Amino acid sequence: MTPSDAPQSRWSDLDRPPLNVPALRRGLLRPGALWTALDVVGSTGSTNTDLAARAADLTEGTVLVAEEQTAGRGRLERTWTAPARSGLFFSAYLTPGNVPAERWGWLPLLTGVAAATGLARAAGVDMALKWPNDLLVTVDGQERKTGGILAERAGDGVVIGIGLNVSLRADELPAPTAASLALAGAVSTDRETLLRGVLRSLEHWYGLWRDADGDAAASGLQEAYAAGCATLGRTVRAQLPGDRTLTGEAVAVDGDGRIVLATGDGLREPVSAGDIVHLRGAEGGLT
Repeated sequence: MTPSDAPQSRWSDLDRPPLNVPALRRGLLRPGALWTALDVVGSTGSTNTDLAARAADLTEGTVLVAEEQTAGRGRLERTWTAPARSGLFFSAYLTPGNVPAERWGWLPLLTGVAAATGLARAAGVDMALKWPNDLLVTVDGQERKTGGILAERAGDGVVIGIGLNVSLRADELPAPTAASLALAGAVSTDRETLLRGVLRSLEHWYGLWRDADGDAAASGLQEAYAAGCATLGRTVRAQLPGDRTLTGEAVAVDGDGRIVLATGDGLREPVSAGDIVHLRGAEGGLT
């Protein structure tokens, strides 16, 4: 699809103006910065799919934003849809060539830390992380999902995708466990401000991690993730492939980005994001 600057003639909701692409480029595409290209399309199936298909021709720091995604994907091919311009739906291409490939599994967790810290500043909303790839806010005393992260290998790098509910109203939510920044009392739902905040935070954390050769402890990433992870300290049930279920208290995120469960028999068992099918509270709710 040809990149579009989303002209105002396409507005269908004055509370949801299109993104100002020239302004975003001026603010983010600076000499020496991580971000090298930024395009916005009016609608597409999935920004992750689009970037992955072009990976061989991309430079690191390419960002693709969609005003609307019609076939957005989460982990395990779960779908993600929302009204046009009601959220942020974007992907970025990263090539951490100096980092050993076995440490690339930290990228979705790194993105979670970056998104949570960037949005806390830009939106004034306290956010939490549900391991391995969800962004949570609190609405009416309950933790609800407002965003998700999907990382996929492509070409010589990784496409990182973020879907974030920004201005969804209660009657637009896809599920009772979902939320939006607006419903969580955000001081700003200006999508340009939020996108700049997330991308600048991602650049910061990615730089720290790369400078440490992907060492999550040395870069401070492991500590930051644990501090913001709502899953830790709770009893959870991990549904694993082959109908295997593991129940235990989530006690740590280890150096490989795995969640460590302390089971009733005194064992501590790490579970990787690639192995898990579902992670729920022991009573079936959000962790």
